[in-house]
Amino acid sequence: MPFRNMETLESWLDEFRDLGYIVVGSVEVIPQDGDGGANTGLVTFHFTNASTPTSIQPGDENPARWVATMEPRDGSVVLDAPKLLELSGELAMLSALCAFLQAKSEAYSATDEP
Repeated sequence: MPFRNMETLESWLDEFRDLGYIVVGSVEVIPQDGDGGANTGLVTFHFTNASTPTSIQPGDENPARWVATMEPRDGSVVLDAPKLLELSGELAMLSALCAFLQAKSEAYSATDEP
């Protein structure tokens, strides 16, 4: 999957931001060990309203479909109505980012086929 290299993923995140999406929280590409030492990256997201470590990557069963993996937390998150609304906005942005990355990787793969 050549679209998993760090430079490509970082440029796609820049393009996502340039489209006007408001990224609340922190989204970045971190190094990931690839097969044979490949220069792969992993997209991570840190919510501002919940301490839930989250990564975004192609799915194991269907690599054409991007998924968000939310890791377990050590404790509960208690939010009032305004904070819940803010969290829903973060989740909506995360959904849009998954769809964007999926579309970009599908387009990239289409140019790579004969």
